[in-house]
Amino acid sequence: MMNLTQLVLASHNAGKLKELQAMLGDAVKLRSIGEFSQVEPEETGLSFVENAILKARNAASLSGLPALADDSGLAVDYLGGAPGIYSARYADGKGDAANNAKLLEALKDVPDAMRGAQFVCVLALVRHADDPLPILCEGLWHGRILQAASGEHGFGYDPLFWVPERNVSSAELSPADKNQISHRARAMDLLRQRLSLK
Repeated sequence: MMNLTQLVLASHNAGKLKELQAMLGDAVKLRSIGEFSQVEPEETGLSFVENAILKARNAASLSGLPALADDSGLAVDYLGGAPGIYSARYADGKGDAANNAKLLEALKDVPDAMRGAQFVCVLALVRHADDPLPILCEGLWHGRILQAASGEHGFGYDPLFWVPERNVSSAELSPADKNQISHRARAMDLLRQRLSLK
């Protein structure tokens, strides 16, 4: 067990920082890498695991603090796991609306039964930039892709992701409810156990 009071999050995404801080609780203060650098590392890995470790090492190197990185995305069964690690830049970096439009276009005329998907989250925690033993925690959240966007909450692909256990889209969940059942919540639960956080 490591004694952590603060961690730097390898992300400039304010939504992600807020979401992960809420899940971590008060025991650990999460700081944004934006406090230390505006430069994003190049995500050259071919998997969520590789990219999470790469981002965590970069953040630890820039900040001198233990670092937490989240690499997450949407893997659609019909598309062979795409957009996968390219989820955030699926539509060439044109933003959430363009990503969602491209996904709907790719699944045009695909029946509901073949629209299975999962949100994937891999959390990587390194004590320092050269940590030989990163802590890795994975969370999967299974659902399917809707035919059209629905809901106002969340970000990214949330309006297109149907959550069977709640009978709503991810974007129709309250932030508190989403933080209980999402891919990120599942990965964070494992991380809290690993760090012995209550």
